[in-house]
Amino acid sequence: MADIPPVLKIVERCQALFDDLDFNAVKQWKAAVPGRKAIGYMPVYVPRELIHAAGMLSVGILGGGDQLEVIQGDAYYQSYICRIPRSTVELGLTGRLDCLDGMLFPSICDVIRNLSGMWQILFKDKYVRYIDVPQNYVDAIGGAFYISELEVLRADLGKLRGTPITDDELNASIRVFNENRAAIRELYAYRAEKPWQAPTSEVYLVLRAGMVLPPEEHTLLVREYLAAADAMPRPKRDNARIVLTGAFCEQPPLGLIKSIEMAGCYIVDDDFMLVTRWLLDEVPADANPLDELSKAFLHRSATTAAKYETTKEEKGVFLLKQVKTRGAEGVIFAAPSFCDPALLERPMLQDVLTKHKVPHTAFKYAENTGQMAPIREQAGTFADSIKLWSAA
Repeated sequence: MADIPPVLKIVERCQALFDDLDFNAVKQWKAAVPGRKAIGYMPVYVPRELIHAAGMLSVGILGGGDQLEVIQGDAYYQSYICRIPRSTVELGLTGRLDCLDGMLFPSICDVIRNLSGMWQILFKDKYVRYIDVPQNYVDAIGGAFYISELEVLRADLGKLRGTPITDDELNASIRVFNENRAAIRELYAYRAEKPWQAPTSEVYLVLRAGMVLPPEEHTLLVREYLAAADAMPRPKRDNARIVLTGAFCEQPPLGLIKSIEMAGCYIVDDDFMLVTRWLLDEVPADANPLDELSKAFLHRSATTAAKYETTKEEKGVFLLKQVKTRGAEGVIFAAPSFCDPALLERPMLQDVLTKHKVPHTAFKYAENTGQMAPIREQAGTFADSIKLWSAA
């Protein structure tokens, strides 16, 4: 039997972490040192630096995917909202999240705000906090508000561990996450340059591993994957280079990503798991840590439908930059069914792309989408049309 190439061994490990809805990696991390704590968080972004500075593991809770049958969770939410809150409740009620000592719910939409209240009712013995974010981007106003929110979270996590979190601990954690974001930027740059060497179906799994691994370990994993991917030559195809957007909260099933790739598309940028790339550059780690985290959020963070924009003129600028810098030939809007932020923003972004003559197409999915044939056909037709237009 031939040896398995190193890149496939890494992907296999990431696939096992992806498939494990019992969060055994988190349980093992906690069991290694008695007294350790883990804090779960929903997408899109939470300041994981504060969790890390408290000596705790931050755990991304991204719903149940297409492996989980939702039974109890359906009793808590209407059928006309997205699936992620129902599958998250299912994970909680079936004991799969018992390894968590708390949950953070960032400001994404009304559904996630409601879920934070639901969580307080269902799990009274757990720490629960809704992370509110500023809608004013002036440091003295929105910045002051956000710093006050960070101070509350910092104090709460300090009480949970038994001692206050120091500035030195926070700055050390900022350095750790700076390194992790740098590794992920390298990964995204490499994929954009050689998407045949780092297919998105693999990159996605490598990113998902970072939802349950300590950041230091994940940074090493990302760099190991990059080296292993570059060492194994793969065939280059004449695929269409596309940006996939709209999947910032409820994540797409892995089969959807594979279907888009099999249809003749290279995904060269996306908005999967934005917590890993929300802050766009290094956060200074030698100053007041909460001030610097606030400034990074206000002035140097990603744009998404879940984030308030101060002027209409900003709409579409971030997406157009993704298209240009990644050398994309088109955009696929892939949003979860009933995702109000993504679906309300989509027409405005489509209008911007049309004005700039960027081809685009759109479809909806759910995290448990099983039938991929229509999506593959639509993506394939889109890829073919891009090649025809570019050749004309």
